[in-house]
Amino acid sequence: MPRDYYEVLGVDRSASTDQLKKAYRKLALENHPDRNPEDKAAEERFKEAAQAYEILGDDEKRSRYDQFGHAGVEGMGHAAGFDGFDVQDALRRFMDDFGGLGDLFGGGGRRGGGPRIQKGADLQVKLSLGLEEIATGVTKKLKVRRLDLCTECSGSGARDGSEAAACSTCNGQGEVRQVQRSVFGQFVNIGVCPSCRGEGRVVTDPCPRCNGEGRSRGESSISVKIPRGVSSGNFIPLSGQGNAGPRGGPRGDLIIFIQEEEHEKFERRAEHLVLDLPVSFTQAALGDHVEIPTLESSVRLTIPAGIQSGKMLRLRGKGMPRLDDYGRGDLLVRVTVWTPQNPSREQKEILKQLGECEGADLPSAGRGFFDRVRGAFRSESGRS
Repeated sequence: MPRDYYEVLGVDRSASTDQLKKAYRKLALENHPDRNPEDKAAEERFKEAAQAYEILGDDEKRSRYDQFGHAGVEGMGHAAGFDGFDVQDALRRFMDDFGGLGDLFGGGGRRGGGPRIQKGADLQVKLSLGLEEIATGVTKKLKVRRLDLCTECSGSGARDGSEAAACSTCNGQGEVRQVQRSVFGQFVNIGVCPSCRGEGRVVTDPCPRCNGEGRSRGESSISVKIPRGVSSGNFIPLSGQGNAGPRGGPRGDLIIFIQEEEHEKFERRAEHLVLDLPVSFTQAALGDHVEIPTLESSVRLTIPAGIQSGKMLRLRGKGMPRLDDYGRGDLLVRVTVWTPQNPSREQKEILKQLGECEGADLPSAGRGFFDRVRGAFRSESGRS
């Protein structure tokens, strides 16, 4: 289990956005790999700080974390364990917030120097799910079009029988240095080699299938496990399932964005469900017992006598499972009294007789009546 993110950044739970950012920047600078080469402990602290800021620096993620802890931010990025979150992800997080590393450390923004291996681009896929699938959790197989290793050159980019050669511009280092002198002293500017783009090697006889890229377009079947209780806006990162990098570079990530399909019966409100139930005037006046649907089956509901149209009846534990897997929300049944549009002659006679004897029970539409109506609506909104 990861450490508490506020503890990681060394701030109070009431810390402002600026305080969070300053604390993260301080920790990141102290433990950055460029300042602590070969120091694994510093690298872990650098990653941990980036993980913490990824959650606390986002208002929505921070709110869920404050409510439910690590379990509340599962599926919202590299949270709750940050499986697959490596030092390169942490570096990208740092650069996204504070710009390139050149002006901070005097270098080109890469750790350790030497040839650069280019990582493939991330891919994004939208996945539509029904409420029933979200309620139980589901495993989905996705067809994803992505860049895979070229089958002819096995990702090297070179024609069969040849291989890439060391770059003559940078002598295989992937970077070039320029020395400048000024009245303030000597400055060394280190930049990416323009000939090999930092890779240190160049392909002089490219593969005819991929034109030296070492990758080609393909389609893959990928399995993804969706936890119970997700909702639209959640996303699930699959590390190393994106595009292959050029000439043998590592894959990027595949980001699965969740989209919730509209349900024909239920309206979702966070972990609660709302069901509209039409009842007859007789049922509303005398009360009744009816069968109503839930996501899994059906249950028997008691309609109390004298219920008013718009009243909410609550069935606890019959809503959606919470993302942290601790219990379920409720099913809110909204009662609507149905008025017949084309009553028969017999129905009209019965209704006329009812009208003659119900006048004394009908409240007047004065100030007291409307106060009671407003009070009923306020109490219902408070309970729901």
